[in-house]
Amino acid sequence: MPCPARSQFVAPTPLPSFVDVLPNASEGIEQGTAAEDVCTTPVEPYQNVPPIPISVVEADVEGSGSGDETCVEEGIYGEGGILGDIEEHRIFRSKKELMTCLSITAMTEKFQYKVFKSKPSFVVVRCVHTSCSWRVRAKKLKKHTCPTDFKPVRRRQATSWVVGECVKRKLINPGRVYRPRDVMDDMKRKFGVDISYSVAWRGRECAYDNLRLGTPEQSYKLLPGYLHMLMATNLGSVVNLEVSDGNKFQYLFIAFAASIHGFSYCRPVISIDATHLKGKYRGVLFTAVCHDANQQIFPLAFGVGDSENDASWSWFLGRVKSVFGVNPALVIVSDRHRSINNAIQEVFPQAFHGICMYHLLNNLKTKFRNKTKELEQHYIRTAKTYNLQDFHVLFYTLCSAVPGVKEYLEAVGLDRWTRSHAPSRRYNIMTTNISESLNAMLVKVRELPITAFVNEIRLLCQKWFHEHRTKAAGCTTMMSKGIETKLEERKDRAQAMGKFQLDQLPCDHVLAVVRVISPIPHISSWTIAQEISEFELQPPDVRTVAGRRRKRRLPSIGEELPTPKCSRCKERGHNRATCQNPIALHPADEAECPGSNLPTRQPTHPSDQQSMQQL
Repeated sequence: MPCPARSQFVAPTPLPSFVDVLPNASEGIEQGTAAEDVCTTPVEPYQNVPPIPISVVEADVEGSGSGDETCVEEGIYGEGGILGDIEEHRIFRSKKELMTCLSITAMTEKFQYKVFKSKPSFVVVRCVHTSCSWRVRAKKLKKHTCPTDFKPVRRRQATSWVVGECVKRKLINPGRVYRPRDVMDDMKRKFGVDISYSVAWRGRECAYDNLRLGTPEQSYKLLPGYLHMLMATNLGSVVNLEVSDGNKFQYLFIAFAASIHGFSYCRPVISIDATHLKGKYRGVLFTAVCHDANQQIFPLAFGVGDSENDASWSWFLGRVKSVFGVNPALVIVSDRHRSINNAIQEVFPQAFHGICMYHLLNNLKTKFRNKTKELEQHYIRTAKTYNLQDFHVLFYTLCSAVPGVKEYLEAVGLDRWTRSHAPSRRYNIMTTNISESLNAMLVKVRELPITAFVNEIRLLCQKWFHEHRTKAAGCTTMMSKGIETKLEERKDRAQAMGKFQLDQLPCDHVLAVVRVISPIPHISSWTIAQEISEFELQPPDVRTVAGRRRKRRLPSIGEELPTPKCSRCKERGHNRATCQNPIALHPADEAECPGSNLPTRQPTHPSDQQSMQQL
């Protein structure tokens, strides 16, 4: 078996293999070998050879094959297979594994080889063609002679990049929580190696860089080529990349061709929102979303900027206007951010700007703290009502229950938060829930570098559009399946309340015209113009703050974050692991525990008596 000290070094092959530096060997066959010792037939008895480590001493592979080159990225046996590059100093677990790899390589690259010499500890093969110089010579590794007590727990080969190669398969999912402490535990369990916290952290970062198309700085340099391939594979998509002085990143706008084509069949109500990115260079993600015919999220456009200010919002909405045009009945729903309001007045002065009902409710809870229960009960019914007669009754009840709320809501504008007073149809979109839902889907990938982050957005939209198109193909009526179900459930009651006149449920042809988003080929097959490949995009200027980057967002005004509930004492504010509340042994008994109001039984068993003494 190979020495454990060498098992920490991972060679750049599909499998965790070992690397050994052996003396240079220039001869393919040892001196003095007779002609009758040379085997010219394929070797089969190697199957009975015990598993010993075999090292490739010499490999001249430049002249191999018939010119029909084949790139093999994964092992033929799947993950954990044995197929890899035949190169010098590669170590195989056994001679059988070496011969199997040689045979598979010969079949893949369409050439033949013959074995010149084969022993349990030595093998030489070369191509059958006389003019070809391809050959491989391998020999058995010598055993270590170091004393058995010389086995340090910390290995000098356990460097950060080696640790990253060992754990990168566990970080393929962007949402995986994998702490440096988990890296330390896995290295100890798998290889018996103790590594420091700093090595574990750097190893995890090396794995991230390998899986996320390089470092954050390299990701910005890769972005122009990626955007070029995005437009080449999805004709009709609109991409705008704005740079500042020094080719530094400033703004990015993306609208897929499928979104541009499908919006003309959707109801003209757009929900916009922004959320912060969590990467090294931070930034803000802008989103514009609407509903499709099945009441599902229909992404329209994405943007990336420096912060949520007037300039960035005006730039993003300006691109939305240039791509999707202007509709006289357009309604934009958002929160009460001042920059959003200023940008809408500048870019879409003719559009109606509605306020998210939920965000306004949080503002009311902050201002009228003593009337939270009554406020929420009457406010939601008042905002959602369909006709003016019911609104006046409900609004009077709300103002009577919460003094002072009438002046506040009238100053905001009744038409901006109610359905009955809206000059344009808001349909059933009274909140920005579709934008918040999209942000929640991207909460884990917002930590990725810019190019990997944009790619995750494309993958998510590609998945959604494909699923929606598949659902549309199964529609048999004029209504989509989701709308048809709601129609049957609420038909009688909806007619009486006038919901059909305001909601105007769409039909399935909106789903039928949904197009798909094409994938982007691997980076090795990109075809990019020279001026794009030579353009080096630099990351934006960001002031680095000391300490760890914030991962959790700050709650909005009036937002109530859920608190954990202990499964042991059933109280909120802590969990079972940190619970310190006394628990009754038997709540049915009437006796009380000293120092506590919780009922318990009298201790009769020695273990119970010991527990009572501790209390």
